[in-house]
Amino acid sequence: MRTGRWNRDFSLFFVARAAARLGDMMLPVALAAGLIQYGYGVGAVGGAMAAFSACFAGFVIFGGVIADRFDTRAVMVCADLTRVVTQSSVAMMFFTGHVVFWQICVVGAINGLCAALFQPGIASTIPQIATDVQGANGIIRIAESVMGVAGPAVAGLLIGVTSVGGVFAAHAATYLTSALCLLGLRLRRGPRPAERERFRTDLVEGWREFRARGWVWGVILVWMVLMITTFGPLTPLVATEIITAHGDTAYGLVNSIGGAGMAVGGLIAMRLRPRHPLRAGAIAMLAYGLQPVMVALHAPIWLVATGFAVTGGVQTFWSVMWATSIQTQIPGSILNRIHAYEVAGSLAMMPVGQALAGPAAGLLGSGPVLVVGAVTAVAGMVALLLAPPVRDLGRAEQDLVGV
Repeated sequence: MRTGRWNRDFSLFFVARAAARLGDMMLPVALAAGLIQYGYGVGAVGGAMAAFSACFAGFVIFGGVIADRFDTRAVMVCADLTRVVTQSSVAMMFFTGHVVFWQICVVGAINGLCAALFQPGIASTIPQIATDVQGANGIIRIAESVMGVAGPAVAGLLIGVTSVGGVFAAHAATYLTSALCLLGLRLRRGPRPAERERFRTDLVEGWREFRARGWVWGVILVWMVLMITTFGPLTPLVATEIITAHGDTAYGLVNSIGGAGMAVGGLIAMRLRPRHPLRAGAIAMLAYGLQPVMVALHAPIWLVATGFAVTGGVQTFWSVMWATSIQTQIPGSILNRIHAYEVAGSLAMMPVGQALAGPAAGLLGSGPVLVVGAVTAVAGMVALLLAPPVRDLGRAEQDLVGV
C-alpha cells in the first residue's frame, strides 16, 4: 500500500539501495588494496574491474528480458544472494591468504552477471512502491550520493581495523541486507500473459519499443557520444591533474564536496516539478562543463571544488528527471527491457572514453582534452533542447505530487 513517500515498502527499498551502494563503493578500495598487497599490481586491478564491467554491459539487455518474463523481485533477490556467496568467498581468500587472480576475475564476472540481472528491476520497482515517483528518485539519489562518499572511507577504516577480507565480508553483508529488505516488500505481481513468447521475441520487442520512443534513443545517442568525449576521460584525467597539482588530500576533499553537491541536486529535484522534465534537466546540465574547465585552467582549488559541487548537483538533477520520465512514461510490461537497453546504451561507450583518455592526453595534453569534453557536453545538451521529442516531453499523469 502506497500511503506516503516514506511508506513501509519505500523505506525497505531505500535501505536496500543505500546498503548496496555503500558496499559497491567500498569494493574498488578493497580490490585495489588487496591485489596490490599480494603483488598483482595496478594492471591486475583494472583487469578484475573489467571482468565485472564487461559482463554487466554485455548481459544487462538479457537481464531486462528475464526481469519482464519472471517475477522481478525474485530475480533481484537471487542476484543479491548470489553476490553474498561470491563476496564471502573472496573474503575467505583474503582471510586465508590464498588469493588467485583468475579466481578474483571469475568472481567479478559472476558479480557482473548478477548486476545485469538486478539493475533492470530497479526501474519497475520504484513506481510500485511510491506514488511520488520523482520524490522517490530524488531520495534514492541522495542516499547513493552520501554512500558514494562514505563507501571509500568505510573501506579504509575497515582495512585498518580488520583487513581486506573484512571489507569483502562487510560487502557480502550489504547484499544480504538488500536481499532481506527486498523480500520484505509487499508488491502486487503484475499481470503476465499465460504463455510467453520465445526469449528472442521478447528481446526484439524490447528493441522495437526502444526505437519507437525518439526521446529515449535520442538521449542515449547523445550520451554515447558524451561517454567517449566527456564522461569517460573525465575521471582519470581530472584525478591525475588534481593529484599532481594539489595532492591526494585535495582530490579526496573535492570529491567529498562533489558528493555534497549531488545531495543538494537530489533535494532540488525532489521539490522542483517542471512541466517538461527532460528540458529542465538538459538546461541544468549546461553547467556540467564547469568542473573540467576549472581543472583544465589550473584554477585555485576552491574554484575546482565549486566546479565539483555544481557538476555533482546538475548531474543528479538530470538523473532524477531522466529516471522519473523512464518510470512514468513507459508501460510496466516493457519497462525492464527499455531500462536495460537504456543502461546498456549509456554505459557501452564508457570504456572507449576511458581507453582513449590517455592517448588523447598524450597527443593534445590533458587540458585541451578536458576543454573538448566540456564543449561537447554543452553541445550535447543543446542538441537535446533542439530535439522536439526530448524538449517537449511532458510530465506523466501518474507522477503525482505531494503524496
